[in-house]
Amino acid sequence: MNPEFHKILEEKGLSLSGIYPDRNLVEFIEIPKNRFFVATQAHGEFTSRPLTPSPLFMGFVQACLTRK
Repeated sequence: MNPEFHKILEEKGLSLSGIYPDRNLVEFIEIPKNRFFVATQAHGEFTSRPLTPSPLFMGFVQACLTRK
């Protein structure tokens, strides 16, 4: 994500919730007004296991259950 647009996107409601500070790289974004919206470049599936799921996946499942 081009750093020139960070401020504009944040003003429009996008939360840049995870930034790699050494290179100013956006790793996670969220839209707080939505029930569940998250995007990431991270790979939670690599460390997620059936009995110890990634918090990202657990958050998604919990959001789905509350929407039910």
